[in-house]
Amino acid sequence: MTEPLGETIVIDETGVGPFQVEVKAGSATFLVDEPAQAGGDGAGPNPYDLLSAALGACTLMTVRLYARRKALPLQRVRVMITHHRPGLGAKDRFEREIELHGDLDAAQRAKIFDIAMHCPVHLTLERGSEIETRLVPPPAPAAAMTLGHHARDIAVAGEVVGLSPDG
Repeated sequence: MTEPLGETIVIDETGVGPFQVEVKAGSATFLVDEPAQAGGDGAGPNPYDLLSAALGACTLMTVRLYARRKALPLQRVRVMITHHRPGLGAKDRFEREIELHGDLDAAQRAKIFDIAMHCPVHLTLERGSEIETRLVPPPAPAAAMTLGHHARDIAVAGEVVGLSPDG
């Protein structure tokens, strides 16, 4: 069985403040920082905020997907996450509150609750994860810019259909 493809998120130091980093996730770029009381500049959410946001966003998206598929009268969903972290050696706890707005009956609300308990991030946090870490050397300086695979493939495809590189 082959291992599923992973998604790589790139995190780089910005050089601004002691902790601020830039995160590139797909087409999104955002800052992560520690709050001022922890020695940062507070320029963005901290790593635990992102963990809470991942759980909350996944919960909301999972509920919304289910409600759309079942044509439920769910008008709006709001999720609030509170992260309790008693210490590095203790087990963290997340409190999740879900507001459902719409004319839903008790059975629909119960099913949505059950669906929320199965959002992928919830399941990942609940079962735990393996983390593999390795040091890698920095890339060697590039001698010249090269086309990425996609750009190369587009150029080749253009030649196949008779388009010249000059247009």
